[in-house]
Amino acid sequence: MKVTDHISSAKDTLFSFEILPPLKGKSIQSIYDGIDPLMEFKPKFVNVTYHREEFVYKERENGLLEKISIRKRPGTVGICAAIMNKYDVDAVPHLICGGFSKEETENALIDLQFLGIDNVLALRGDSIKTESNFRPHKDGHEFAVDLIKQIGEMNNGVYLMDDITLEPTDFCIGAAGYPEKHFEAMNLTTDLQNLKAKVDAGAEYIVTQMFFDNSKYFAFVDACREIGITVPIIPGLKPIKSMTHISFLPKFFHIDYPEELSKELLKCKNNEHVDIVGRDWGIHQSKELKAAGVPCIHYYTMSNSSSVKAIAKEIF
Repeated sequence: MKVTDHISSAKDTLFSFEILPPLKGKSIQSIYDGIDPLMEFKPKFVNVTYHREEFVYKERENGLLEKISIRKRPGTVGICAAIMNKYDVDAVPHLICGGFSKEETENALIDLQFLGIDNVLALRGDSIKTESNFRPHKDGHEFAVDLIKQIGEMNNGVYLMDDITLEPTDFCIGAAGYPEKHFEAMNLTTDLQNLKAKVDAGAEYIVTQMFFDNSKYFAFVDACREIGITVPIIPGLKPIKSMTHISFLPKFFHIDYPEELSKELLKCKNNEHVDIVGRDWGIHQSKELKAAGVPCIHYYTMSNSSSVKAIAKEIF
């Protein structure tokens, strides 16, 4: 079932969450261990992230260095199939531009269609850790809007192989939005223009980057509506869990903590204290968002569901 259909038929705010694929060598049970505690809250869909390849250099016998591509986490196709089979819940794979050609993207989408997966979240993805700027695959897409266009073309029966007749796909396409703007955008106005281009290209709903100040989400929604973006905008929340998160999350995701939250975090002496503050703030955010009638609250679990479960018990 499509995410948009879940939203349109819902009588109240929906619950959903996102997980990480396990590291290579770990079993699927690590995924189930993160999902099991949250199933009591009846999620309508579960997102599965995708992490692009990394590069390492190994010295060869002749002394030269060889650049080798490695993927530390498996792809999303098999994991989504396993989740749907075990839990009878819709799985939403992330598709990224980085590291993939258009043909590889098409093949992945065909596999997803065969498995009965109705939704995809189309993202540009991050740059490789060793690169300062995002570099697309030489035969791939540079921007998420181009990936969305390819998925939309397949929905219209247009494939890369244009000499044969193929059945149209029927994917519901999601896109990412940034209440505090994407860090590469010149300003929020240009970022909103880029987002509208993604919607105009075929994105049917938006999931936001994590934020900790609800006023920024509400202002973001208002700004989207003012420029003609009418699709559902799902807020994404991430519970703060550790001392490391205090500085890591603002730095890596380019977001701010509200003053009230930062004051409480500065009082924390250990991970346990941070976890309590993070849960309380997540409950506060969720209650306010639900009271405002948001279509769904989407939680970034990073495959550790304890904080999300504590929050969901108070909300759903």
